[in-house]
Amino acid sequence: MSTVIATRGLAKQYGRVHAVDGIDLDVRAGDVYGFLGANGSGKTTTVRMLLGLVLPTRGEIDLLGERMPRAGRRVLPRVGALIESPAAYGHLSGRENLALLDAAGPGGGRRDRRRRITEVLDQVGLGGVGRRPVKAYSLGMRQRLGLAGALLRRPELLVLDEPTNGLDPQGISEIRELLLDLHRGGTTVFLSSHLLAEVEQLCSRVGVLDRGRLVLQDDLAALTAPTGATVVRTPEPGQVRAVLDGRVAAVDGERVVVRGGDPAEVNALLVRAGVPVTGLAADRPTLEEVVLAAAATSADRVERER
Repeated sequence: MSTVIATRGLAKQYGRVHAVDGIDLDVRAGDVYGFLGANGSGKTTTVRMLLGLVLPTRGEIDLLGERMPRAGRRVLPRVGALIESPAAYGHLSGRENLALLDAAGPGGGRRDRRRRITEVLDQVGLGGVGRRPVKAYSLGMRQRLGLAGALLRRPELLVLDEPTNGLDPQGISEIRELLLDLHRGGTTVFLSSHLLAEVEQLCSRVGVLDRGRLVLQDDLAALTAPTGATVVRTPEPGQVRAVLDGRVAAVDGERVVVRGGDPAEVNALLVRAGVPVTGLAADRPTLEEVVLAAAATSADRVERER
């Protein structure tokens, strides 16, 4: 599988502040890659370096197989991007803003511009308001317009920084479905976000940035794979402990974690002993638990290095 984004030792320093500290990204063709981190962790700085908007202090960047920013004129027409709050001329309509964006950018095609603008406005749910002045748009509508701009050239790679900012739950769901649709059509998506739940529903691979360092990078399925334990939900956790002596790893209210065994075997033992069971599942960590554990490990390492 070809690599779409690769960085080696990528770093950005402002004075004594290490905004990004030697990260090695590996984004492959066909990924929906979730780039996670708290606000201020260095996500936006990284995205800006990937697109040649900020020069790195050190390190290398390959985008679609070519070195950036040197190959920017060839590469960027194949990339759609939405970074932070999208800029627009308020007195112009959404359609007029997209026409200016397409004309100003590398690789714009005047011949089919009108059709492409209509298509992307419909895609992001702005087909009915494309002629309204942008100054009358809500924050969510502006965000949709920014996404429409990123889709104008039918990009091979879509780089998005907090694309659901300002959207209501329905809007977030619609954008999620749009991105999955684009992915099914062959677009690789690099999504920078601090919304764990959204990334967990959308992404196939994740990287976690903490204080400028990449502390985790793997397939989501591997990170949230079953642990080999069973989660039992019961109003009688004490009875579970008595029946499965030595196998209970943790008790949290009515939630009991049992080491080893498959859920069916655990259930059979408990039912045979007359223990009421209201729920049963293989134990697997949530993405939030994985991210918090990686951040804690990173914090310990930073403390030791001081």
